This record gives sequence, C-alpha cells and structure tokens, in this order.
Amino acid sequence: MIHPTIIAAVVAAGAVAGGLGSLLGIGGGVFLVPFLNAALGLDFGVSRAVSLMTVIATSSAVSSGTAGRNVINLRLGMLLEVASTVGGLAAGITVARLSDRTLSVMFACVTAVIAVLMVTRLEKRNVLDAGADPGPFGGRYHEEESGREIVYRVKRLPVGMLASLLAGAVSGTLGIGGGILKVPVLNAWCGVPLRAAAATSALMIGVTAAASVPLFYARGEVNPPLAAAAVIGVLLGSRAGLWFGGKARARSLKLLMAMVLAAVAIWYFKRALA
Repeated sequence: MIHPTIIAAVVAAGAVAGGLGSLLGIGGGVFLVPFLNAALGLDFGVSRAVSLMTVIATSSAVSSGTAGRNVINLRLGMLLEVASTVGGLAAGITVARLSDRTLSVMFACVTAVIAVLMVTRLEKRNVLDAGADPGPFGGRYHEEESGREIVYRVKRLPVGMLASLLAGAVSGTLGIGGGILKVPVLNAWCGVPLRAAAATSALMIGVTAAASVPLFYARGEVNPPLAAAAVIGVLLGSRAGLWFGGKARARSLKLLMAMVLAAVAIWYFKRALA
C-alpha cells in the first residue's frame, strides 16, 4: 500500500510537470523522472513508465487547449510523427538492455546540449511578413504577446525528420517526452516559432509515448496508483501552464526551458559519476 503522503507528493510533482509540459511542449517528464527516481527512490524503469503515462495526459490537455487558437501545425506534426513513432517503438524494445548509469549519462548529455542550444536562440524569432506565403508545411496564428498574426515557413524538413526519429528514441528510452529535442530543433533550425513548435510537439509526444507504454506495461514497470496520481497532477498543472503560456514572452519561455534542462543535466551528471 502506497502512503497517502507519497500520493500527494506525486500529484504535486505531476502538476509541476504538467505546467512545464504545456508551457514548453516537452511533456514534463524532464522534471518528473528525476523526482520519482531521486526523491522517491523509484527504479528508473518505473519512473520512466509513469512519466510516459503523464506525457500522454499532457499531450491531450495541451492539444485540446490550443486547437482553437490554430497554433498546432497538424500537417507538419503528422509528418514528423511517423519518424517519432518508429524511434519510440525501437527504443521501447531495446531499452531493457541499458543500465541505470548509462540512462543517466544519456539523460544528462541530451538535456545539456539542448539547454545550450536554447540559450543561443534567446533573441531570434522565425517570423515572416503577414502577407507572406507559409508554404506547404508552414502556418499562421494570432499571438497574444504581440497582438498580431504570426506567419512562418518550415525550413530544413529532413533535419526535422531526423530530430523526430531521435526524439522518439529519447522518449522511449528516458521517459521524458521527445519534445526536449523536437521543440528546440524545430525552433532553431526548421524556422518554426517557439509557441507553434511547443504546441505541435505537445500533440506529437502523446502519440510517441503511446507507442512505448504498452511495452513497459507488459514488463510490469507501470505502477497504476502512482501513474494515476501523476496524471491527475498533470491535468491540473496543464491548465495553469496554458493560461500563462499565452501571455508570456517567447524569450522568457526559451530561458525557462534552458534553465530547467541545465539543472536536470547537472543533477544527472553528478548521479552518474557518484
């Protein structure tokens, strides 16, 4: 029997993860996996499986909350999701052969690289003139921050496909939602504004996680009470994140993502070397 205090802590952690996930399109697992693994002492495999359950919940909440604002690029998302699902399925099959130390090093390296990438992009925005043609995979949406219509065109699509394949593998391996790779790559190299990249990623990460979760469940790594508690917290946190995200500056969101990733990378490097 799991103590009620543990359940309450997981709900609170899920709320933080849901807020981060809805703000940045990263799924929230980048916070939840370290919390479950380090603070509660759960096995990395169980932490990863519970986190992936919350990734699905975050994806559903964010997708329903942003669909009416036309921020999600459905055509681009469905194209990239083909590569992500393949990566997630492959990782779900092979991850059982990796040690906790190896997973910790992978986690730290991925988050550190992405943190540096986000810092280099703080002042850059991927916006065209309002009358420009967005192309077959670009889009347009109204931005509350500036009060104007944002138009963008997708560049370097093969880079986005490769990033999505790797993101699917990262999601299935680490349980953190491949958005930590997809969002920065779409923003930095593919010309997609951060809000559109985050919303599109939030839609995609749920599908990617759904490809991996059944494999973890079959191995007995999904803890239903903890997963349910985390999902409840995620659904609460996602609402707050959606409200704040619409009003926050794009620069602030990038800086927040970089800070979160850097903190997690430092902790996992220390854990791997201990």
